[in-house]
Amino acid sequence: MNLMIVEDEARLRNSLANNIPWEDHGIEVVGLAANGKEALELIERKKPDIVLMDIQMPEMDGLTLARQVREKDPYLQFIILSGHDNFAFAQSAVELGISKYLLKPAGDTDIVEAVLEAAEKVRAEMEKRHNERKLQLKWAQHLPYVKEMFLQYWLAGKFEEWEVSEKGRDLLPGLQKDQQYIVAVVDMDPLPEGETRFNESDGPLLDFSVKSVALEYLERTPCWICSDSAGSTAIIFTAAPEEDGQDFLLHVNTLIVKLLFVIKECLKLTASAGISKPSSDKEAVGKLYMQARKALQERIVYGNDLAVPYREENAADPVLPSETNIEKKLEIALELADTDQALEALDAIWQQGMLKAGSVEEMQENVLYLSSLFIRFVHKQGWSLQEVVGADFGYYHNLQSLASKDQIRQWMNRFVRSFIAYQQKQRKTTSHKMVRDILTIVDKEMDQELSLHTVADRLFVNSSYLSRLFKQETGKSFSAYVLERKMEFAKQYLLEGAKVYDVARMVGYRDVSYFTRVFRKYWGVTPGEIKGG
Repeated sequence: MNLMIVEDEARLRNSLANNIPWEDHGIEVVGLAANGKEALELIERKKPDIVLMDIQMPEMDGLTLARQVREKDPYLQFIILSGHDNFAFAQSAVELGISKYLLKPAGDTDIVEAVLEAAEKVRAEMEKRHNERKLQLKWAQHLPYVKEMFLQYWLAGKFEEWEVSEKGRDLLPGLQKDQQYIVAVVDMDPLPEGETRFNESDGPLLDFSVKSVALEYLERTPCWICSDSAGSTAIIFTAAPEEDGQDFLLHVNTLIVKLLFVIKECLKLTASAGISKPSSDKEAVGKLYMQARKALQERIVYGNDLAVPYREENAADPVLPSETNIEKKLEIALELADTDQALEALDAIWQQGMLKAGSVEEMQENVLYLSSLFIRFVHKQGWSLQEVVGADFGYYHNLQSLASKDQIRQWMNRFVRSFIAYQQKQRKTTSHKMVRDILTIVDKEMDQELSLHTVADRLFVNSSYLSRLFKQETGKSFSAYVLERKMEFAKQYLLEGAKVYDVARMVGYRDVSYFTRVFRKYWGVTPGEIKGG
């Protein structure tokens, strides 16, 4: 459950965010704001479930903030933490449906209880809106057949730009000439062990449920939703041509993360999503769909319940043939780095071709076929064939040097292993680059307040994905790493003779007393004792 804190007093704001163990209660602090105006902009981007706020603040007071947000999101829960025991304030809060009115100084226990009570209200509202009966009723309803087929053909890349404009004019309200597009693909994760409510045969019902939840949650968002050929939910998001492409991408990341949370709360099962890059080309939507599909496959590396952005900078757009055939099985197995499945598909190709070859000409034709297939797989990824196959590169220049069936079979198997090994190396390299960017930001901006969410915004990915990537690569959470670096730098500066006030500022703490508490908790001594020693 996502929480935003709005408080004009910086010390109290930081204390509420950092001194209460929110993660132990399943609560994530997704944003901090110093006034109502700042919070209003942040709410639109971060989509919190609960807002803990003061009433009297500069720029915009808390009640005005709640009144304006209620017009757009009637389900967002507000908790007031005020130093004013004012009947008029309390009466206005009741009229606005404020979840709780707490008076300062409220204890941590009271604050946590109020937030958890609001979280239960959010869950109850979700269950009310997405109960099983409603999903069963929607199972009997379908979007207009023509619109569904149009979107599927568009995603499959079967339309040119003029066809999208002409045929989509009446089918897709909001379709404009120069708008931007991002495609996301949402898919249920494999059922966990011990699941008793659903089994594998319920796949179509669960796919339909995901689509239904997406349709309702994104009802007011500029987008179109359909099922793709695999049963997953495909979403084409749109934005005005003048909107910054990276801001658009960040907004879609936020929406998808929240959508996955809603799906988990409603179905008590998890789903994952892949998110493409932005493009202003209608004809490129098919390529964006393939990007989203490829990004979705990354859950095999990072786990389930995750929104994964497409991030292979030098990779060409992958293609998944629409026909169900043995080449497709081999290609999917290679992209999933599943050696056993790839060798099994390769064996089927062998059985259907080379094994049946009865002449030199037939063998040569099969080798040419295999060579072109392998080259196509490599080039679709944007890789160099020589780098992938290594010592076997010479065979592609002189296929006649493959003189026996045994030699050809060994060459085929080596390709599978070389392809998968190279793919894993590339994924590791890409992951390392993003983590290196994070480490650089932390070291260069040590004097700033750094949070996972601000860094994720700057790298144009969602915070959940970045958190899991960072922990997988470094073995520790982002917040733990930042605290470690700040405390190490602080100790070094103090030992070099810097003043405590200056050190606090140099490592991003504006409140010296709060810095002192954090330092003592980490090192076991106060900054003054370090400096004095």
